[in-house]
Amino acid sequence: MNNLKFLALCTAFLSLITLGACSGENGEVKLGLEQEKAMSERLAPAGEVSLAGEVSSAPAASGGGSRSGDDVYNKSCKTCHGAGMAGAPKFGAPDQWAARIDKGMDTMYTSAISGFQGMPPKGLCMDCSDDELKAAVDYMVDGSK
Repeated sequence: MNNLKFLALCTAFLSLITLGACSGENGEVKLGLEQEKAMSERLAPAGEVSLAGEVSSAPAASGGGSRSGDDVYNKSCKTCHGAGMAGAPKFGAPDQWAARIDKGMDTMYTSAISGFQGMPPKGLCMDCSDDELKAAVDYMVDGSK
C-alpha cells in the first residue's frame, strides 16, 4: 500500500517537472514579413458558406450552365435510385415507377425538391437548381417507362 502511494507521488512529481519544463517559453515570437504572409495564407478560410436560400440561385458547379438530367442523376441520384436503396424506385424498373408516375409530374418534382420519406430535400444535391432536379426526374421517368 505504501509502495503504491510512493509510486503515485513520484509520478505526480515527475509530471509537474515535465509540465514546468515545457511551459518555459516567455519571449514574444517575432515574424518577418514573408513569414506573416505565409501564416496568413495558411490560416485563411478554405471556402465560403452559402445559406440554403442562396443555393438555388447559385450557378451550377459545372461552370454556370444548367446540367442535364443525366448529369444530375449520375452525380447525385444514382447512388440510391441505381440500387433501389431506402425505398427509392430503381432506375429502369417500370413497375416501381408506375404508381409514382400516376400521381403526376408536379408531385414528383415537389418530392424531389422538398424530400419524401427517406429521400432528403434535393436528394442532397444542394447545388442543384430546381430546374436541374426536374430534369433529373424527367430523365429517371423516361428511363423507367
